[in-house]
Amino acid sequence: MKHNPGFLKLVEQVKQRIKECSIAEVKAKLDRGEPFHFIDVREDHEFAKDHARGARHLGRGILERDIETVIPDKQAEIILYCGGGFRSALATDSLQQMGYSNVRSMEGGIRAWREAGYPLEQGSGS
Repeated sequence: MKHNPGFLKLVEQVKQRIKECSIAEVKAKLDRGEPFHFIDVREDHEFAKDHARGARHLGRGILERDIETVIPDKQAEIILYCGGGFRSALATDSLQQMGYSNVRSMEGGIRAWREAGYPLEQGSGS
């Protein structure tokens, strides 16, 4: 997908303020059974098509509205991902502004996860 220059500029600015992690780091955490919140911020239809195994869906459209109900602990570890790492970067910035102190964006998003052959699930349930 070709992104507009204003969007790319915004994402680059945001990436200066947030922390990111690699897909390998996330997969290792899942393999070790470490507790953390793994959140897919893509649209409903994207999540239903496929998503990283173990991920929970909280789309960008409702994330800020619902996050305090879903994850009331503002120190909880949260890793967000989207299609390629842009929307999750913006979402990470939003959550930081809301007081979440341990939130990161997964670099490369679901595309990188798929390319690595990491486990996927299908359907809207998680």
